[in-house]
Amino acid sequence: MNPDTPLASALFHDGELLAQELAGGGPRGAAIREFMPDQHRAFFAALPFLFLGATDADGWPVATMLAGPPGFIASPDPHGLQIDLHAQAADPVVAGLTPHSQVGLLGIDLGTRRRNRVNGTVAAIDHHRLEIAVTQSFGNCPRYIQMREIREAPPARMAATHFTALDARSRDLIAGADTCFVATASGAGSAGNAAGVDISHRGGRPGFVRIDGNTLTVPDFSGNRYFNTLGNLVREPRAAMLFVDFSNGDLLQLQGTTEIVWDAAALGEFAGAERFWRFQVVRGWYRPGAVPLRWSGGTLSPATERTGVWG
Repeated sequence: MNPDTPLASALFHDGELLAQELAGGGPRGAAIREFMPDQHRAFFAALPFLFLGATDADGWPVATMLAGPPGFIASPDPHGLQIDLHAQAADPVVAGLTPHSQVGLLGIDLGTRRRNRVNGTVAAIDHHRLEIAVTQSFGNCPRYIQMREIREAPPARMAATHFTALDARSRDLIAGADTCFVATASGAGSAGNAAGVDISHRGGRPGFVRIDGNTLTVPDFSGNRYFNTLGNLVREPRAAMLFVDFSNGDLLQLQGTTEIVWDAAALGEFAGAERFWRFQVVRGWYRPGAVPLRWSGGTLSPATERTGVWG
């Protein structure tokens, strides 16, 4: 897609367009809508969990996972989503949401590898319900999503552990992870109608995220070439990362600053990587058993099997 066309400017902000240019070109087209088609509305309504990205009071991106019985997410019309918050009372990310704040939502069915994304703003929120006004809705391909079977489990309701440096438990979770999530924001300054918060999925073979002290390095594989994540990082280098322990429902939530390495060769051979980004941990919290769900399996997608690991 030509970055100078009015369509491109309406769908992507200047950071995304620059990221597309630096990466060698953006998409030929973009199926980004200002409303949710009926199949997306039905998809979200059937999910027992959802990933949410937002910003805190200081403008730092935050990422979390919400869960509830199928139906805890509803779509009253193509321009809105409603989320039941009864099971999310202990989530600090939800507690920090306010009307008119920007959010990004990601729905994934790990049994089918299907995923859809919604970006929007908080229309209303109280202790019972979160209402989202949709500004962007689009699907993503199933690449790099590992298949898992899901079952319910009681929440642990254990206290969160806060830290400013990765501890052994956090390192172990990251070292074995084949999946993580990253929340970003377009930041201050005018970014037009495409401004906002985004949360996206990253997948690879177990251990695809490299750990060097408090710095994480994440390979960036081929995708839809929208560059929503990297485009936000061009404008606002602060980000949040989320890791899920699928075996016990633990959540590891991190905030940090980023640096994009556009030249993949600069970090050596890594199969499938087109570029990398580094994440310097500033703070985080570990929430044991926070999600009342458990997953088994972890079958790698064919695309994941063709990617590399750190030597």
